Amino acid sequence: MALSDHLRELRARILKAALVIVAAFVVALFFFDPLFQLVLDPYLQAQESLPDGQTEATTGGAAGGFLLYLKLCGLAALVGSSPFWLYQIWAFILPGLHSNEKKWTGIFAAIAGPLFIAGVVLGYLTLPLGLEILIGFTPADLTNLVEFNDYLVFFTRSLLVFGIAFEIPVFVVLLNLAGVVKGRSLGAHRPWIIIGCFLFAAVATPSGDPFTMTFMAVPMVVLFVISEVIARFNDRRRARANINAGLSPDEASPL
Repeated sequence: MALSDHLRELRARILKAALVIVAAFVVALFFFDPLFQLVLDPYLQAQESLPDGQTEATTGGAAGGFLLYLKLCGLAALVGSSPFWLYQIWAFILPGLHSNEKKWTGIFAAIAGPLFIAGVVLGYLTLPLGLEILIGFTPADLTNLVEFNDYLVFFTRSLLVFGIAFEIPVFVVLLNLAGVVKGRSLGAHRPWIIIGCFLFAAVATPSGDPFTMTFMAVPMVVLFVISEVIARFNDRRRARANINAGLSPDEASPL
């Protein structure tokens, strides 16, 4: 295809994705109350565990409620329509891949999606504990007024961090398949990688408490061990397929 044809195809796919996002946004407006309750529930759970009057959710400005509608429904539209616009990105890139690349990318897309969702669900379940600890630092004589628009940003960031953290083992296996990282090297540096997982979790979790950090770090370590096993298996498979493996440059091959 000529460059102009690629640009026209890109424009068409962007327009399709934009139309679906707009349609999803309109649908989300009709489900604002359930979406609002879904986002607010972690805060309400944290509020129940705190002393009465220590925290209160608010929204500010004359247009605060209207902006809340737009932000929450826009976020829901992006998440809800993600299978479609991600497919549009994939369909635009797909013709430029070789057959073996298509096979591997399809497999990893099927694995990465559930892992990301698992991370988001775990982040949602641990969010009340993180909020309780953070708001708990408020002095007894003060009331923590949580502005909902800021809370929505905090909510989104927390879930994204958990989802992205669960994708790290997928990239480790990809690097191994590309020949950049060996399974033996992963095993040799395993203690440092485990420490790195806990450090990443400590920095990435917004609450900064040891419980939320542990909830993120332990699954990351387990997924890393699984990726190391896969990398070692792939290295052995690759070595068996290479008849010249282990030979020095001066040694004759079996041929």
